[in-house]
Amino acid sequence: MVQNITDELKNQDIEVDYSQKLLIEKLCQIKFEKKSFLNFNIRKKNISSGIYIWGDVGRGKTLIAETYIRNCNHQNIKSFHYIDFMKYIHAKLKEHSGKKDPLNQIKKELLSNCHLIFIDEFQVEDVADAMIIGKLISSLMDEGQKMIITSNAHPDSLYRDGLQRKKFIDSIQILKQKLEIYKLDGQIDYRSKRILENDNDEKYFSDEKIFELINTGIESKGLSNMKLSINDREFDCKQVQNNLLWIEFKEFFRQPTGSADFEQICKKFDWILISCFIRCNDDSLDIVRRFVSFVDIAYKDKTKVKFFLNDNKISDIYTGTKLGIIWDRCQSRLNEMKAFNHLN
Repeated sequence: MVQNITDELKNQDIEVDYSQKLLIEKLCQIKFEKKSFLNFNIRKKNISSGIYIWGDVGRGKTLIAETYIRNCNHQNIKSFHYIDFMKYIHAKLKEHSGKKDPLNQIKKELLSNCHLIFIDEFQVEDVADAMIIGKLISSLMDEGQKMIITSNAHPDSLYRDGLQRKKFIDSIQILKQKLEIYKLDGQIDYRSKRILENDNDEKYFSDEKIFELINTGIESKGLSNMKLSINDREFDCKQVQNNLLWIEFKEFFRQPTGSADFEQICKKFDWILISCFIRCNDDSLDIVRRFVSFVDIAYKDKTKVKFFLNDNKISDIYTGTKLGIIWDRCQSRLNEMKAFNHLN
């Protein structure tokens, strides 16, 4: 299977380096033993529950894991982006509300239906989610559930500086005990490589062309501020025009928006334009966190977003230090979302 995965990656113009080859070999060594309470104590002590892959953005963590899964013989594999995994858990908690220990019900369902669970771009930012995900993943791995997790952060850096983080530490320790922690090293950022290869006038939609596409509709409506109705609430925006939404960064992300709102926006509109960027620091974390959440969802859903930065660079949007790896990932995605392949 190692050779099959390597060949498939080469067909995608990925020259597999040493660190990536070693990761492929480790993935192929995951052993799927039968889940049984009879061998629980042996399993708990001696057998790895899978692998936690971390490293810089653009190194191929997701690509390699997904390629492994496509080549894996097991049928019962569930793949989630972290955002979708949390949505799944919250939906199940609602479904099992009123029952004794609903998280245990979710654990049993996953154990009975999944040989392997893949969680992509694992990140923990919310205190409630930290407690839920920590308890669930710990209990799943205690039962021998096989897992592959990718993240930009080492487990010790998860939920850093978060509220009540001490309650999450035990889950981090279990994760480190149960999963092999593998850092995907290397020099090539394949995401940036794709961007640079497409970084020319012929491969970009210029601002002028975007304005040309929407100009008639916007002029006929005028440029006065409007209201966007999402999830039974109204938000200020610059323009709503059929399948196009125009928002101002400095105003829209000041409003109490959340991931559920961003999910609806990305489903409803083919194009989202964002203008009027301001420079944020650690005093504006709420604005930046909302923007990062929006970018994650828009990127995942392949929503076409045009950023009118004017005199700003992407690196100017946030100049603080507290978001660290989270902002690094967001910057990488913003650069990719600017490229023709994403907009087209």
